[in-house]
Amino acid sequence: MSKKYFGTDGIRTKANTGALTAEKVLRIGQAVGQLFKKESQHTKPTVLIGKDTRLSGYMFEAALEAGFTSVGFNVTLVGPMPTPAVAMLTNSMRADLGVMISASHNPYQDNGIKIFTADGFKLTEEQEQEIERLIDAPESIELVTEAHIGRAIRIDDAAGRYIEFVKHSVDASLNLEGLKIVLDSANGAAYKVAPQTIWELGAEIISIADEPNGTNINAHCGSTHIEKLQEVVRQTGADIGIALDGDADRVILCDENGQEIDGDQVMAAIAVDWHQQGRLKGSAIAATQMSNMGLEKYLESNGLSLKRTAVGDKYVMQEMRQKGLNFGGEQSGHMIFLDYGTTGDGLIAALQFLSIMQRKKIKASELGSSFKPFPQKLENIRLPEGVDAQQILDEAVVKQSIKKSQDELLGKGRVFIRKSGTEPLIRVMVEAEEDADMTQHINILTAQIKQTAAQ
Repeated sequence: MSKKYFGTDGIRTKANTGALTAEKVLRIGQAVGQLFKKESQHTKPTVLIGKDTRLSGYMFEAALEAGFTSVGFNVTLVGPMPTPAVAMLTNSMRADLGVMISASHNPYQDNGIKIFTADGFKLTEEQEQEIERLIDAPESIELVTEAHIGRAIRIDDAAGRYIEFVKHSVDASLNLEGLKIVLDSANGAAYKVAPQTIWELGAEIISIADEPNGTNINAHCGSTHIEKLQEVVRQTGADIGIALDGDADRVILCDENGQEIDGDQVMAAIAVDWHQQGRLKGSAIAATQMSNMGLEKYLESNGLSLKRTAVGDKYVMQEMRQKGLNFGGEQSGHMIFLDYGTTGDGLIAALQFLSIMQRKKIKASELGSSFKPFPQKLENIRLPEGVDAQQILDEAVVKQSIKKSQDELLGKGRVFIRKSGTEPLIRVMVEAEEDADMTQHINILTAQIKQTAAQ
C-alpha cells in the first residue's frame, strides 16, 4: 500500500507546507503517541525529541511537544543532537519513543521527522501506515484529561552521554595523537559533539562548518558538498578529512591528497579488516543497489559477499537483521554497525576507519582505495511541478528504453532507476566496465525521461 506522508526515511518535505505545518506536526505527535502509548510498560510513557540546527526545528519541536503531551506522554528534549544519538538515547534512557527533527542532507528549507521505537529501531511499514490513518482521522485521537497531560523537561548531559558511547565503539587503546584531521560538521546536529569526540581521542582538529545559524545547514558543506573540505585538507597538510551530513548519520571522507573516499570504499576497508579480525558476522555486508560493482567484486575476492537491498538505510537494516549481519551501509555514507547502534552513524564510521589507519600505520589514500570502481554516474532529474515520478517510470517508452540498456549491459554493467522518496526527482544510475558504455546509456536514459516528463 502506498503511503501519503512517509517516504524512505520518515516524513520529509519543505518546512511549513504540506505534512510539515505546525498544525500537522502537532497531529503527527498525537497520532504517534496514541499508537504507542498502549504498548508502553510505564505508568507514564515518555518520548525523547532531538533536532538538527534548522530554523524550523524550533517550531516543530514545540508542535511535537504539544501533540505528545496532549495524549499523555512526558517529553524529554535534548536539543541539537545527531540522529544516531537520538536512537541511542531513546534506548539508553528507557523512553518509549524517540523522534528526530531533521531533513538529513537536504537544505534548510526542508525538514523532516524520523521516529524510533523503544529499542532504537525505525518504524515498520505497518506502523507508518497506521500513523498515517490516525493523522487523517483527528476525531479518533483520544485526548487525556487535564490531570493526565504530560510534562516536558530539557536535559543537559545528552551530548556527554553520546560522546562516551561513540568512544566506546573503538578499542580503548586507540590514540589519534599525531593525526591532523579536518572535520566538516555541515553546520548541523554534530557541530559540538563531533569535534569534541575526535579531540578527546588525541587528534589535532581543524573544524569547519561548525557555526550553525539556522539557515546554513548543508550549505556548500557537509557530505554532499566536500569541495571546501578537500581544499582545507590540501592547504593544511592534514592526514584526512571527515564530512558529516546535517544530522550526522552519514559520512564521506577525503584522503591526505584531498581525494574523495566514498561510502563504498569505507565499507570495503572496514569489512575486510573486521573479517580478518573475526568480527564480521555472516561473511557478508548489506548494501543498496547504488553500491558499485567494484565493491562487490572486491568483497568476493576476499571470501565475502554483498547482499543488495532497496535504497534506504532502513532496508539495509532489515537485511542485516534477517541475515544475521552486523555491518552494512550505503555508498552515500550511511553505515550501520549493529554491534554498537541501531541506525547509521557517521561519527562511528569515521572512527572505525581512523582506528584501522592507526593500527596498520597506513595512509588514508591507501586504505581508501581498496578496489577500482566501475565507471558509475548518478543523475538526478528534477521533475516539473505536478508531474508524478511513478507515472513517468510506468510509461511504455521509458520502460522500453530501460530494458534495452539493461540487456546491452548484462554481465558488464548495471542500470538502476528509481524515484526519490524525499524529493520530486527521478534518480538514474548507470555503471559499466567501460566509461564509454556508461556515458552512452546514461545519456540515452536521462534524455528519454526528460522528454517524457515534458510532454
